[in-house]
Amino acid sequence: MRTSQPGQSALLFLDAVEILQREKVDYAVIGAFALSVHGAIRGTMDVDAVVHASTRQLANLRTIFEKAGFHAELRRGDPDDPVTAMLVLRDIHDNQVELLGGLRGMDPEVFSRTVEVPFLGMNLRIAGREDFIAMKCFAGGPQDILDAVSACRSAQGPVDLDLLRAVTRRFGREAADKLEQVLAE
Repeated sequence: MRTSQPGQSALLFLDAVEILQREKVDYAVIGAFALSVHGAIRGTMDVDAVVHASTRQLANLRTIFEKAGFHAELRRGDPDDPVTAMLVLRDIHDNQVELLGGLRGMDPEVFSRTVEVPFLGMNLRIAGREDFIAMKCFAGGPQDILDAVSACRSAQGPVDLDLLRAVTRRFGREAADKLEQVLAE
């Protein structure tokens, strides 16, 4: 593993990406790490990504990650939980990566709209701006809304409002209402 101390979750994520690529599992970085591409830099202690994997596939991945030296914990969501399952990866330094097994309402085309960003010799797949903003509106917490506003304001080039509204509506009325608040800022 690349990590040698706490505070190196991005390096742990690079190790995770190598396994995801080898296992042919599609992923898109979300959360604060993606915000650094779409808006502002905000400190975080972990890296979050959504993966194109069922709960059963996440269980298989857990075994693969454990064999590679990760501490891996599979968490299953309740029936009404927006996250069906999540694989939490840690190292001996408590660096952490969270792989979400999809979000209820997420457009499956999210993986085809990722943006490849070079990082320490690898190309990482970051959720596209419109998908990122939609997910933040769906999450809906105060920091999530600030992140969505930042991504809108910092956009280099036009935001595809039709796409943004369409992918946000998939998450439900509350997310769509929050999006309109974000766009009004």
